[in-house]
Amino acid sequence: QVQLVESGGGLVQAGGSLRLSCAVSGLNIYGVGWIRQAPGKEREFAAAITFSWAGDTFYADSVKGRFTISRENANNTVYLQMNSLTPEDTAVYFCAADTVFSGKPLINPDEYDYWGQGTQVTVSS
Repeated sequence: QVQLVESGGGLVQAGGSLRLSCAVSGLNIYGVGWIRQAPGKEREFAAAITFSWAGDTFYADSVKGRFTISRENANNTVYLQMNSLTPEDTAVYFCAADTVFSGKPLINPDEYDYWGQGTQVTVSS
């Protein structure tokens, strides 16, 4: 059983920064990603990191260069550092885990099988 608990969301002005945290528990995890969903829109992949020794990372074009995903092995926490935020980044951000060792890039929200409860990020203009 895998459990994920997000924290760190909030309200920030455009141009500001936030760091999201995802505490991960469980075994046999291929990777963890951040997927966001804005009101009235479909889920959108943002960033992901594999739990292999290489720690491969993946980013959506919309966040590349602004968001950084990282993992702290000591406490099994995944972070999403978000800089230069814009109102278009407003969404509920979900942390999710993929437990299937497919070797694929972790960019498809449908391939994640465990999800956290989500944390709201609101960027004001």
